[in-house]
Amino acid sequence: MKYLDEYRDPVLARALLAELGGLATEPWTLMEVCGGQTHTLVRQGIDEMLPAGMRMIHGPGCPVCVTPLQTIDRALAIAARPDVVFTSFGDMLRVPGSETDLLSVKAAGGDVRVVYSPLEAVRIALAEPDRQVVFFAVGFETTAPANAMAVLEAHRLGLDNFSMLASHVLVPPAMTAILESEHNEVQGFLAAGHVCAVMGWREYEPLATEFGTPIVVTGFEPLDLLEGIVMAVRQLEEGRCEVENQYVRAVRREGNTAAQDAIGEVFDVATRHWRGIGPIPDSGLALAERYADYDAERRFGVGDLNATEDPRCIAGRILQGGALPTDCAAYGTECTPRRPLGAPMVSTEGTCSAYHLAGRTAAPQTSPAGRNT
Repeated sequence: MKYLDEYRDPVLARALLAELGGLATEPWTLMEVCGGQTHTLVRQGIDEMLPAGMRMIHGPGCPVCVTPLQTIDRALAIAARPDVVFTSFGDMLRVPGSETDLLSVKAAGGDVRVVYSPLEAVRIALAEPDRQVVFFAVGFETTAPANAMAVLEAHRLGLDNFSMLASHVLVPPAMTAILESEHNEVQGFLAAGHVCAVMGWREYEPLATEFGTPIVVTGFEPLDLLEGIVMAVRQLEEGRCEVENQYVRAVRREGNTAAQDAIGEVFDVATRHWRGIGPIPDSGLALAERYADYDAERRFGVGDLNATEDPRCIAGRILQGGALPTDCAAYGTECTPRRPLGAPMVSTEGTCSAYHLAGRTAAPQTSPAGRNT
């Protein structure tokens, strides 16, 4: 398959690692801001093959993981209603709420359906006018255009039985919060290629300048990530702080302007609560007032539902790069993919899931040979 095998070439991977070893003179610390990138780094062991002292910190790059517990509980309350068809992407079904998850609601008789596009939910609403159809709209900027189009299509069709439980989050404000933290250790970022395919990278340029932090837009295959790391380290070594694009086959500086227009029409920027982290100003998207009729929180009156995180779960620290999954006392014992305490253990982009699938049982230590093991 084009752009798959070509970006997994072990000979080229070794060459990039050798280039990195000859380039780095300091123990730089980088953060990837995408759960898909985290899984590649961990599954391929790239984070363990970096030069001595160099670290990859795993950031809040899993939109499922940062969806707050209270939003999950609101989804569960709506999904349990007998008059509702609750639709969602499959990665949300096993994310634990306070007491249960969507898959259990489905097993108990709730009409919970997996869809592969929000427009499928619109078609269900059109076909079943006597049922209330709700779509669980979770994600970064990547999924926002399709969700916006679903609202626009429902509006065009005049559907009064379609609504959306929106929990969109934005990447640049999260990066800003990390850089402003007194505990920040990040010296450079690998930005998520799929987000930048929609939004471009112009909004990252002020961040790179203000905080003196290199940002490299990077793809998801092993060679993408290795080249992105090399590009970021080269900037650090040369004292530069720019936005560079490694993912040239998919990303342009201006992004997809038609997709941005759809987002701007349907959503407004709003403060969003991040699971385990708390509220970050202007870090999310909420349905604009002109589309308030499609807001499921308002329609079903669940906006006041709140929840308290399980104290055994340290997802907040993990999502901010302050801890590794293996630092959690519940990791692999009380918290497993079959019985997760938090979303990072069950999401396909979660850091805990990546570590568990890779068989990681202890935090990486520096070996006498000078490599991370």
